[in-house]
Amino acid sequence: MPDDSAAAAKAATTLPLNGLRVLDLTLARAGPTCVRHLADWGAEIIRVEPPVANDGMSGARDGFDFTNLHRNKRCIALDLKTPEGHAAFLKLAETADVVVENMRMQVKYRLKVDYETLSALNPRLVYASISGFGQTGPYSKRGGVDQIAQGLGGLMSITGEKGRGPMRVGIPIDDLTAGNLLALGVMMALFEREKTGRGRWVHTSLLEAQVFMLDFQATRWLQKGEVAGQAGNDHPVNTPMGVFPSADKPINIAASSPKLWEVFCRAVGKEEWLEKPEWKTVEDRTRHRAEVNAAVGELTSRHPSEYWIEKLEQAGIPCGPVNNIREVFEDPQVEHLDMVWQVPHAKLGTAGVVRTPINIEGLRPGIRRPVPELGEHADEILTEAGLTGEEIAALRAKGVLGS
Repeated sequence: MPDDSAAAAKAATTLPLNGLRVLDLTLARAGPTCVRHLADWGAEIIRVEPPVANDGMSGARDGFDFTNLHRNKRCIALDLKTPEGHAAFLKLAETADVVVENMRMQVKYRLKVDYETLSALNPRLVYASISGFGQTGPYSKRGGVDQIAQGLGGLMSITGEKGRGPMRVGIPIDDLTAGNLLALGVMMALFEREKTGRGRWVHTSLLEAQVFMLDFQATRWLQKGEVAGQAGNDHPVNTPMGVFPSADKPINIAASSPKLWEVFCRAVGKEEWLEKPEWKTVEDRTRHRAEVNAAVGELTSRHPSEYWIEKLEQAGIPCGPVNNIREVFEDPQVEHLDMVWQVPHAKLGTAGVVRTPINIEGLRPGIRRPVPELGEHADEILTEAGLTGEEIAALRAKGVLGS
């Protein structure tokens, strides 16, 4: 993939978040996911890390995880537990537009970097938080990680095959969704600030994100008292919709609606299936799902995946292969969408990362800054905040600044 850094740097001043200053106090994944949205679309990100290398949860700085999360940032390593480090952070907060953090609920108060403290200095500040379970309530002081929220929030009970026990989703879906939602909340608070002149405290949690994502599985319970169970690769209530074998690799087929079922049967030469009384409606087919799936699977296993995808696509039936990760990035549509950016890296040269999935016509975001080394930009950041060279040297001599 081409290096987009030059084009991105040239376009930086036209990106919608150009001029927005964000202090990034985040660790692990959920908070950095929020900040990554802001960074990719032009915000100036100052990542504030402890003066010790690695947060312990995003891997090494030259690892696949850290490079994907922390592009387009500057970094200062600052000990907030010291009076001098805390005072330096307050200087940064005076001119910030946004602070993002995902500490345990009580930690920000102990460090005195909470919303009440910072908004007293800067009433325009938008303060954004992610926690495991919420800022208040009986679980608010607990630490939470993605898999704990997947279990507590019901996702693991509906993931996987029936009878096989609970199963986690193969990505940190609660971390990612909480980060996405917080970025949306930040933008809403900034939009309101244009009218009021004041910021807000915006927060969500892994648990809230997970309950939100239960979606129709939640409302099945709320409205009808139905407790969803595991359905494996099948849709919970629609048939046939799921994974079917082919002669070479599994494929997904979605042909459950009355219209699509009719088109499917005719496209595969099985018009007689339309006459089976026990398969007439979606509800009927779901009641007889094992029989329907077996019949469809026996048919699809006779030819390779490309044969079925071409035939079903021509008929207007949603379908597609089940790809591994390598095959994803070899897929012609993924290649066309240009989903890879190359990040310059001091040790690696370049590292491939996943680009923002948001497209705004006429704008081209990209990599403006490589992944920062620990404390790499401390001097320039503190100079911009008004500290003298002597004051910065004194902080470094006291161990307040890391490098």
